[in-house]
Amino acid sequence: MDTLRQLMPSHPGAGDAVDWTAVEHSWGTGFPRDYRDFITLYGAGAVGDYLGFLLPESRAAEGVEPTFQGMEAETLNALHFWEYKAPEGSGQSGLIAWGVDSSGDILCWRVTGSDPDRWPVVVWNQDDGFWLEYPCGLVEFLCRVFRAEFDECPLGSVNLWGNASPRFLHRDEEARLRSQGLDPWTGEPDPFAGVFSAETTRTGWGDDRLRSTGV
Repeated sequence: MDTLRQLMPSHPGAGDAVDWTAVEHSWGTGFPRDYRDFITLYGAGAVGDYLGFLLPESRAAEGVEPTFQGMEAETLNALHFWEYKAPEGSGQSGLIAWGVDSSGDILCWRVTGSDPDRWPVVVWNQDDGFWLEYPCGLVEFLCRVFRAEFDECPLGSVNLWGNASPRFLHRDEEARLRSQGLDPWTGEPDPFAGVFSAETTRTGWGDDRLRSTGV
């Protein structure tokens, strides 16, 4: 986390409070420690208007459809792709999604045992149509993307690959800037200010991602 803070500083007002007891009871498992720390420091938001992070949420009650966007909905999407094209020799594995990007990729943990801190990161690469696995947690994965330390970029775009100064914005801060008529990512006047509803604007990167995958 110290390395991530140096690479990608948080900003005032970022971070989210989560009832982890309720969330973990709902999912029937704990969550990785680095993810819990990430949510406390950064929360739900995006990096570079490209990679968005999912806030943990309790699962929908039986017979109730999950929200259009969110951890449960994206996990269901990921499980669909896993059943379609799981890596050879991976066996039966659970998945929990923690991020999505504008290329249509889904970033998950592969639930390989009872210790969440040992779960590897797996990425559904939408462009190439296959899964990639990385033996590290979320925070280490991000640091290695920002430092270009993998053999190749795991994501569908290279705009975060080797990015020495990635910028994170909490979704509430993004919405606040848009409400002022500014593009949150450039600081310039936003020509589309007021065109979209507040809810669409707040989660715009997720809507684009869902459209791109056809979900």
